[in-house]
Amino acid sequence: MNNSPSVVFLDLASLSKDDLDMGELQTLSADFQAYPSTSPEEVQERIAGRSVVITNKVVIDEAAMQSNPDLRLILVAATGMNNIDLQAAERLGIQVRNCQAYGTPAVAQHSLMLMLVLITRFESYRQAVKEGAWQRSSQFCLLDYPIAELSGKTLGILGYGELGQAVGRLAEAFGMQVIAGSLPGRPHPGRPELAELLPQVDILSLHCPLTDQTRNMIDAEALALMKPGSLLINAARGGMVDEQALADSLRSGHLGGAACDVLSVEPPVNGNPLLATDIPNLVITPHSAWGSREARQRIVGQLADGLRAFAG
Repeated sequence: MNNSPSVVFLDLASLSKDDLDMGELQTLSADFQAYPSTSPEEVQERIAGRSVVITNKVVIDEAAMQSNPDLRLILVAATGMNNIDLQAAERLGIQVRNCQAYGTPAVAQHSLMLMLVLITRFESYRQAVKEGAWQRSSQFCLLDYPIAELSGKTLGILGYGELGQAVGRLAEAFGMQVIAGSLPGRPHPGRPELAELLPQVDILSLHCPLTDQTRNMIDAEALALMKPGSLLINAARGGMVDEQALADSLRSGHLGGAACDVLSVEPPVNGNPLLATDIPNLVITPHSAWGSREARQRIVGQLADGLRAFAG
């Protein structure tokens, strides 16, 4: 059976916009079926009789696993596996494999892009041109919004794994000094803890997982410890930042700017404090940092590796 597994991909549209080569997955499967998306009510029907299920965000719970005695492998087209009941999978003898480090170049460059957008006041100047302010100017240039340089600034990084280190290397190329901090509950020799790190940095960039220890670690108290005018970058998980506290800090002028690629609930169908239109120097991108075509194709390659290992 393992030599020609029957495979279903439950939410392909979350990974591909018809711009990826899926041939390797199809070749390794005797029967490959992909759905753009799958509702919770459709899961059991669509995985029935399949030995391999691929999911990005669709939840595979114990009931779904028990409904299909043929299921032997769940491939997660992402790093996070919070949508899989891992304990149930272990009890039922179902392997679970995720994808890792596929988006390092994409997220690292996005993080630097966000820093540059904030420190150059790109959005403010772009809007000024669209509104005709440059056209009406008596001078050859507009200098209405304060521009600074990354060179000479201190970047604090929380989460100094492969991705955090990649961001650090890019930052150093811009002439920044990089300090890696210790995560709450995880002291690291030679790395300052949060309360010691925050007053030192001009920019703080988050690249750590969301855990009970990191949830809301950047709250009103933490923001108050940051230098006046400093910047916050979050391309990790939205739940690590108290979003109302961040909005308040930006409105008060204490924080100089912030950029987030993630929010606590995605998509933000019920709104979010950071989506208000009156918050100065705030940039929100729609969890797109990871989404380069190259990164998404790497995911396909890792899924194929998992399927190949399973098929033996």
